[in-house]
Amino acid sequence: MNLHRAGPADIPALLPLVERYWAFEGLDGFQADSLGAALDRLLASPELGAAWMASEDRRAVGYLVVVFVFSLEHHGLTAEIDEFFVLEDHRGAGIGSALLARAEAESALRGCSNISLQIGDDDGRALGFYRRHGYMPRAGFRLLEKDLPRR
Repeated sequence: MNLHRAGPADIPALLPLVERYWAFEGLDGFQADSLGAALDRLLASPELGAAWMASEDRRAVGYLVVVFVFSLEHHGLTAEIDEFFVLEDHRGAGIGSALLARAEAESALRGCSNISLQIGDDDGRALGFYRRHGYMPRAGFRLLEKDLPRR
């Protein structure tokens, strides 16, 4: 397995994985052009976050995207795992653990005080994976969101 920090040149290999992740999660609105532009902005702007890609035999098999958020509650920079996906036939081989470890280490080097993520209520397999890696639900909190108009 090859694991590396993704750059703009990796976008063509990342987009099919992003599309598979969105289908897996049941997310609507996948548009390769706009997501490619968003990935380009992220990968060209280290202050926004970072992405890592895992490949085997020159085929992309997984990726993880972290975005950075400044939080007064956490006294500075925090990291959020925005997207994380490993192809189904490559799960259980340590690829996800390697991606997660790299994201945690590099986020800590950037000065992040914590790392968080969102998980679906019915995704027991992923919840088990994250708990084995030390992630726990935050008691007393629930995620709320609101879409804003695009400019």
